[in-house]
Amino acid sequence: MIEFHFEKEVEISDTDGIGKWIADLILNESYRLDTINYIFCSDEDLLKRNVEFLKHDTLTDIISFDYTMGKLIAGDIFISVERIEENATEFGVTFLEELHRVMAHGVLHYCGYKDKTPEDKKEMRMKEDYYLSLRKI
Repeated sequence: MIEFHFEKEVEISDTDGIGKWIADLILNESYRLDTINYIFCSDEDLLKRNVEFLKHDTLTDIISFDYTMGKLIAGDIFISVERIEENATEFGVTFLEELHRVMAHGVLHYCGYKDKTPEDKKEMRMKEDYYLSLRKI
C-alpha cells in the first residue's frame, strides 16, 4: 500500500496513478510492496528531522526511513515541497517531473541502490531516468 500524507499543501492530482507507478517500479526490481508513506512537508520540518535523526544540519529534498525486510519494501519518505520547487527551477524541469524523480529515488534506495560514489550516482540516475520514462506526467 502506498499512502500520501500532506503536512504541507501540494497539488498532486493522480495519487492512484503515482501509487501504481511506484508499485510497478518495486515489482520490476524484484521486490514486493508492503507500505510506503510519502509525507510532504516544509523545508523547516525536513531540516528538523535531518538534524534530529541524521545529525545533518543542511536542507535536503528527501529523507527516507527504510523498514524493508528482505524483499518486502516498507518505509517513510519525507519530501520537502520547497526543495522540489527550487530544484525544478534550477534543473529546468516541471515541479511534477522533479517530484516524481525524488519519489522514485527514495524507493530505489529501498531496493538497494546507493548514491555516495560517482559510479553509484550514475547508476541511480539511470534507474531514475528509466522509471521516469515509464511515468506519463
